[in-house]
Parts: sequence; structure tokens; C-alpha cells
Amino acid sequence: MKKALKNIDLESTNRIIEMAWEDRTPFEVIEKEFSINHGELITIMRTNLKPSSFRLWRKRASYMERMEICMRGLIINFYIPS
Repeated sequence: MKKALKNIDLESTNRIIEMAWEDRTPFEVIEKEFSINHGELITIMRTNLKPSSFRLWRKRASYMERMEICMRGLIINFYIPS
């Protein structure tokens, strides 16, 4: 895992952090755009944020993941095929 993290330049790291803080950007988009998995994203955030900021982000990100799953469930339940 550390090998993959070394290949990410400062500009990409900053963009990853920015996207991770945004509520509207799902993890899948970050993973696809930067070829990193969920664990690597957490490692990037942990190493580049202050401990209190990381805890705040992690709490927020976990909440947004749950909300996204709930919203997908609502969309699936209300889908009416034509």
C-alpha cells in the first residue's frame, strides 16, 4: 500500500483531500479517478490532516456513506419501469 501512495504527487493529494471533503463526491469517483482503494484514501487523509480534522472527516464521511446507501435504496424502491 505504501508503494502506491508514494506515486501520488502533491497536486493530486490536494485534489483527493478536496474531493473527499465534498459531500457530493462519492468514494467511487475518487477511487476511479486516482486508482486508489478506500483504505488508501483513509491513509492519505490520516497522514495529511490533523488528528482532530481526520476524526471529523471520518465521522462525516461515514454519515454520508450511510445517507448515500439510504438514498440509493429509496431510488430503487421508487423506480417504475416504463
